[in-house]
Amino acid sequence: MEIETKQKIEEGIVKMLKTVYDPEIPVDVYELGLIYGINVLDSGDVIIDMTLTAPNCPAADFMIEDVRIKVQSVEGVKSVDVNIVFEPEWNQDMMSEEAKLELGFL
Repeated sequence: MEIETKQKIEEGIVKMLKTVYDPEIPVDVYELGLIYGINVLDSGDVIIDMTLTAPNCPAADFMIEDVRIKVQSVEGVKSVDVNIVFEPEWNQDMMSEEAKLELGFL
């Protein structure tokens, strides 16, 4: 797969991730800093490493499925694996400036 194609797919993935929200926080998972990695393989398979704001997040299953379904809809994506990781542990410093502003941290 060409580098330009991978970049286009990754841009589409980021755009879709910005439509996935933690139901308890009015900011998307990408701006919250919950996405640790996006790996687009030559096969069109995508591996996403993400975390949760808390290990016992009640909305975890909903958010993971929302990420999977929305990323799967990006042109060029064949399959999506979402890996939940807790290292490094998420903290508010991982949020974008936009997210911090939205939540009143700035």
